[in-house]
Amino acid sequence: MNSAGINSVSQMVRPFDTKVSTPTPTPFEAQKSFSSVLKQSIDNLNKTQLQSDAMTEKLARGENVDLHQVMIASQKASITLQATMEVRNKVVEAYQEIMRMQV
Repeated sequence: MNSAGINSVSQMVRPFDTKVSTPTPTPFEAQKSFSSVLKQSIDNLNKTQLQSDAMTEKLARGENVDLHQVMIASQKASITLQATMEVRNKVVEAYQEIMRMQV
């Protein structure tokens, strides 16, 4: 047997081993990551809603605000809220499905 050939092949395989063996997150890390993503999404929703409300109030007071900018902000807030509600509905459905599973 040619050990030099085997050694060269094993050296070529080592870089692939390090790429494949990425550590999987622990359940606590996954929960922490999920909760941070959820919090960021809710914060983004809140920020969008507050911006829309502020622009609407400025328009109602007669300040110099373009109507189309107010409408765009209002639609962004509406779409963000709808998307958030759809995600919430999917999470609730997934939870209910898990609760129906037999152990």
